[in-house]
Amino acid sequence: MKLASTLTVLCCGALFGFGLALSAMIRPEVVLSFLEWQDFGLMLVLGGAAGVALVAYQLLPRLMRKPVLAERFGVHPSVLDRDTIVGAAIFGAGWGLSGVCPGPAIASLGAGNWPVLWALGGIALGAWVHGLQKSR
Repeated sequence: MKLASTLTVLCCGALFGFGLALSAMIRPEVVLSFLEWQDFGLMLVLGGAAGVALVAYQLLPRLMRKPVLAERFGVHPSVLDRDTIVGAAIFGAGWGLSGVCPGPAIASLGAGNWPVLWALGGIALGAWVHGLQKSR
């Protein structure tokens, strides 16, 4: 089962990265043109992804007895607190300044976009600082 899980995760990650590349979300200039209200193609991508996820989350628990890689369906608890708001603000500022977020940044490496390594370094630094803060 471990090998099957790993292969499934790799395949899903590759499919996700292909979708990001196909929709041009791996190009920071496309994301920045959306944030500057010049190109709304990203809104179509985000809306399409949210629609597919909404349908999947509503239908799959009714159609399947259990998830493919887990024992049961569950609800991920979310908390809206000061840390979440500060983290979202930092993420938004970083996204607006660089034009990349974690998924597209990693996918763009596959397209040879090496300057995005600076953004990935910032993402890793933020995750490390968050981990330090949470461990206290």
